Amino acid sequence: MILRILDRLEEILISVLMALAVALIFVAVLHRFSIGFAADIVGFARTNDMPALMDFARSFFKTVNAIKLTWAQEACIYLFVWMAKFGAAYGVRVGIHVGVDILVERLTGATRRLVTIVAMSGGVLFTAIITWIGSDFVYHVAKGGQISPDLEIQMWLVYLAVPLGSALMCFRFIQALWLYVTTGFIAHHDHGAVEGLEEEAEDLSKGAHA
Repeated sequence: MILRILDRLEEILISVLMALAVALIFVAVLHRFSIGFAADIVGFARTNDMPALMDFARSFFKTVNAIKLTWAQEACIYLFVWMAKFGAAYGVRVGIHVGVDILVERLTGATRRLVTIVAMSGGVLFTAIITWIGSDFVYHVAKGGQISPDLEIQMWLVYLAVPLGSALMCFRFIQALWLYVTTGFIAHHDHGAVEGLEEEAEDLSKGAHA
């Protein structure tokens, strides 16, 4: 039950962060385009002696220009950082990370099992180290009182994505390792589920037989 809640929260967090980043980028681009468009209309109205249109365009320009979105780029970067860290943990859970498995695929029996366990254990160890280093870094940043240049928020809140995301990723590696040790199952992405890859594989197979 707890794992289901964690899985669901992980998916919701990634989706929300992605949606916020995309929406913010869209608004920022629209804002920049609107300012340029209003400036062009002002120039057009002045050239063609259209005072009513020029007054409207100037008013629109002032209104849009008064909306300051200088913080949007910084916010998008932070959103993508958080999304990437928790997305990495999600990738471990569902098995979508890129891996070089040509050697493992050639092994069989106990040797293959041992190499797989060692590889997964390496993931556990690496993410545990990153969690420790990230936590220490966040602690010192919090003590220093550093703030972001545009949003003016405490930077330790931004960097908190590193230890939290790495801790979740470490847990996912432990979860995957335990599942493999007890059942022999490894989560992996089904390439046949990707549109186009299944047809391409069939075409290659037919070509090989021909």
